[in-house]
Amino acid sequence: MRCPFCSHEESKVTDSRVVTENNSVRRRRECLKCLRRFTTFETVDLTLQVQKRDGRYEDFSQDKLIRGLDSACRHTRISHDNVRALAYKIVSDLMERQIREIKTSELGEIVMKHLQTMDTIAYIRFACVYKRFQGVDELMDAIEHIKEEQLPSEG
Repeated sequence: MRCPFCSHEESKVTDSRVVTENNSVRRRRECLKCLRRFTTFETVDLTLQVQKRDGRYEDFSQDKLIRGLDSACRHTRISHDNVRALAYKIVSDLMERQIREIKTSELGEIVMKHLQTMDTIAYIRFACVYKRFQGVDELMDAIEHIKEEQLPSEG
């Protein structure tokens, strides 16, 4: 790690902490030449290809995931911080799976599973876009499905 003050290439790490909000590591370093201290943040770059419905591939974008979640969660009890935390959770889960590609259908199901437990309205909004409902009947079927799942089972 090059020192930002004297450009010396050797430093020692004096402290490391995991920053859970963005899956990064904060390191406090000390230059071995000028002895000045500086902080670095290291993040893991998720290299994942998303296969679109039409068969094309594009790079996974955490920002795009956050924007989609933000749209679904707007005017619900889910804050932007909750949205970011959910996005980081999903990214962490994908990294743990050690996969190189994922279909949009699978990614959408993962997002919907999380949203369904967090907020019904956010779930329905996301499902409307993700499942591309063609009419009110499809929307009503999704709402009925949620209502059935929320009812306590009899027995």
